[in-house]
Amino acid sequence: MNDEIFHQSIRRLLKNVGVNSQQAIEQAVAKALAEGRLKGDESLPASVRVQVAGLELDLEFEGDITLE
Repeated sequence: MNDEIFHQSIRRLLKNVGVNSQQAIEQAVAKALAEGRLKGDESLPASVRVQVAGLELDLEFEGDITLE
């Protein structure tokens, strides 16, 4: 196994997930605000799941997205 390639591929995946999920969340919040479904002072519970096939790895992280 090449540790450098392995670590780079993990970082690439996590960067992709981070950038794309942030954009999707920002768009969903903007839409909900525009439609009046959110007031703008909420704290929204959120979770992220990471699964890796072949490793029986299934992680879940929870936190809040605070709008104000």
